[in-house]
Amino acid sequence: MTQPFTTLSEFRALLQQMPQMDAEALDAARQRDSQLTKPPGALGRLETLACWYRGWRGGEVAEITAPQIIVFAGNHGVAARGVSAFPAAVTAQMVANFESGGAAINQIARVNGAMLDVVPLSLDTPTEDFTQTAAMDEPAFLAALQAGWDAVSPSADLLVVGEMGIANTTAAAAVACALLGGDADEWTGRGTGVDDAGLALKTQVVTEGVARHQRAGDGLETLRRLGGRELAAMAGAIARARMLRIPVILDGFICCAAALCLERSVTGALDHTIAGHQSAENGHSRLLNALGKEPLLHLGLRLGEASGAGLAIAVLKTALACHIGVATFAEAGVSDA
Repeated sequence: MTQPFTTLSEFRALLQQMPQMDAEALDAARQRDSQLTKPPGALGRLETLACWYRGWRGGEVAEITAPQIIVFAGNHGVAARGVSAFPAAVTAQMVANFESGGAAINQIARVNGAMLDVVPLSLDTPTEDFTQTAAMDEPAFLAALQAGWDAVSPSADLLVVGEMGIANTTAAAAVACALLGGDADEWTGRGTGVDDAGLALKTQVVTEGVARHQRAGDGLETLRRLGGRELAAMAGAIARARMLRIPVILDGFICCAAALCLERSVTGALDHTIAGHQSAENGHSRLLNALGKEPLLHLGLRLGEASGAGLAIAVLKTALACHIGVATFAEAGVSDA
């Protein structure tokens, strides 16, 4: 693939040039919905979801046959501060588990008929400790964005992105706090299950990182300074999906923090996305509110690895099945008076 951007400025310019929803396809979807054998609005969000999907795919497309799930994995220098209940070595171990089919996301992908790709990102080279310096220099950041961009299959008709990376809830909390304000304890959660002392340490680390980088600039620069390779890759994949007119289901707190960086760089950059679920991680509900996204599911998940968004594939598939499969009043010979 020809590299579409070589600098951060070029990536920002790409975001400004992304395609918009197909207004004709959206109108056609709404017209069909108004004629289906049901009271108006009776299927609730299933109706708006189906119309949203058709608006982004264009034409008469109304079925999901090739969903793609991508799990990006990266290691964080800030993990050395002891912010996680697990050692950094677990990242690579979980990648092996994904690749052998033994993780929760493997089962979720299988049940929902999704292709699952796992993309490890320089696991032997953690990012820098963001309390001391920027997590990534620009070349490393661009490489991670590019990895996400390249991982999206042009043949996919729906994208879900997720992550694996010890200490990445710390990075996500720092990104959200830096961009949305508030105190670190409003954004910092227990992640992998740290105890009270661990949570206090983690909150202090987020506070230190935000204090060092809070004047970083736009969302992308904040992501470079406080994020991680897997967060950057998710942002790159979400942007590539927009270029290909592939709708995206956002996963949990970490994925939404990465997505926030796109929206805070170019308003409207997430119009092709919906929120799959609200996780149990502290701050996710506030982050969803800031993004203006209402989650489809609320199951108390805090696993990451695209699990909540993967489950939401079934909701969107069902919305489209109803949209295309339910008869119109005319087809069924039912009075619409």
